[in-house]
Amino acid sequence: MSRITIALACVAMLAGPAFAREPVENINPARHPNLAEAQHLSREAYDRISAAQRANEWDMEGHAAKAKDLLQQVNEELKLAAIAANKHAK
Repeated sequence: MSRITIALACVAMLAGPAFAREPVENINPARHPNLAEAQHLSREAYDRISAAQRANEWDMEGHAAKAKDLLQQVNEELKLAAIAANKHAK
């Protein structure tokens, strides 16, 4: 690999978490109360991890950031579950 390719790969790996989106609460609780609550709890977990990162000056060897990435994935899957349920609703 060229040095430029390696440098670009390193920049992409370091910048990735900086552009990660925070989980949103976008499931209708009137239609899907359990999925909406799960999404709310995943958002709360994300916020607690952020607070832990600040309290520990971000020194968690990347594990907290990985957990936040996984919670974002959870958030997206919950929304997809609600969309799928909508398709099968009468």
